[in-house]
Amino acid sequence: MGQLFGTDGIRGRANTYPMTCDLAMKTGQAVGILTQKSSNQCVVIGRDTRISGQMLESALAAGIACAGVDVMTAGVIPTPGVAYLTSVIESCGAGIMISASHNPYYDNGIKIFQKGGMKLSDDQEADLEKIILGTPIDLPAKIGTIASANDAQARYAQFLLNKFNFQKKRKKLKLVIDTANGAASFCAPAIFTPDIFDVNFIHNQPNGTNINKDCGSQHTKDLSDHVKKINADLGLAFDGDADRLIAVDETGQQITGDTLLAILSRFAKQTGKLGNNIVVSTVMSNVGFGNAMAQLGIKHEITGVGDRKVLERMKETGALIGGEDSGHMIFLDEHTTGDGVLSALKLIEVLLETNTPLSQLAKVMTVYPQVLINVDVDASRPDFMKMPMVADAIKEVESQLGRQGRVLVRYSGTQPLLRVMVEGPEESLTRQCCEKICKAIRKSLKSL
Repeated sequence: MGQLFGTDGIRGRANTYPMTCDLAMKTGQAVGILTQKSSNQCVVIGRDTRISGQMLESALAAGIACAGVDVMTAGVIPTPGVAYLTSVIESCGAGIMISASHNPYYDNGIKIFQKGGMKLSDDQEADLEKIILGTPIDLPAKIGTIASANDAQARYAQFLLNKFNFQKKRKKLKLVIDTANGAASFCAPAIFTPDIFDVNFIHNQPNGTNINKDCGSQHTKDLSDHVKKINADLGLAFDGDADRLIAVDETGQQITGDTLLAILSRFAKQTGKLGNNIVVSTVMSNVGFGNAMAQLGIKHEITGVGDRKVLERMKETGALIGGEDSGHMIFLDEHTTGDGVLSALKLIEVLLETNTPLSQLAKVMTVYPQVLINVDVDASRPDFMKMPMVADAIKEVESQLGRQGRVLVRYSGTQPLLRVMVEGPEESLTRQCCEKICKAIRKSLKSL
């Protein structure tokens, strides 16, 4: 990671460095310059529903236009919608999504896609940082235009719908969909239509400050309650920019991203669409996922955290499916990036084709108890393994769990947090082990 870019673009508290209008404008200029150098004419900008989105959109658009490149504003649209537009608009040299994903409304972020709809590589991010943080830019005489892409949501919705052929049935699948008061709030009704589904939307009234607030993929209790209340077949929860999916089965039980990935991978193998018989996931995946892949005879590739890392490994190995336990899932034969709505449609396809409830499909893997605790840290990010108390605590826990669990401690790529994850054979022991490591970290940080 560089000075600005984390695991998923630039992110921080809105109106506080680096998420300021000044830096957004410089970022726009940098993207505009690189777009112009590649002989492309425009950049697409989308955003989620955060109150700071329009402010940052204006700054980015101004930066791009003053670099001599045209801007197409797509308005509120999921992150994968921006990736799609970037891949199909011939004159488009880049796409920018303004979102902090699953974070609270007061955060925001800038995600950048290169021509073709893929996220930037580390080298490309480094090139952008040099321009953004370098000397003032010599601006060209030409000034770009800024225009609205009024059909952006409709184009993205049709792109997804064209991939599926859901037949009208006498008994419609009953859905509850939580759009997290985010980017999917407006396009989801055009995708999950009442002529095909018996659909109920919740948390679909964004007001600028309620995105992800006690709803969406991070908070599924309300979704679970609604599913049980109306006896729905399936609950679907997106995050703020709709690139994640977490599901709730017909009993109200939350189904993790790893389990969804296992369900979809098994179906892909059965239908001959797995791609080199390989699935990619990250080091954060549950131990049970690896066990499930082994039982299914699927090769399991493991990579670092972040959907960019997953995508890189997929391209290296020829895999067509990859994802994270957070609910990011990539289907490389369908799209260039993770897409929560696409994942939801694929899950619905499995339910309809197999005529099997999600609770039964979820038995494809056994989920080991997992406890994840975030410890607040400052920007210095000290090497925790050089803290004797922390290193000793980790070794003791690893020795205690043996082959029945594991420990993973890492810094967040998007927030000032140290994430401590422990998996073990049962919940209480796993939590005790995780809290033991966190206690050692907090004590060590206080002594610095």
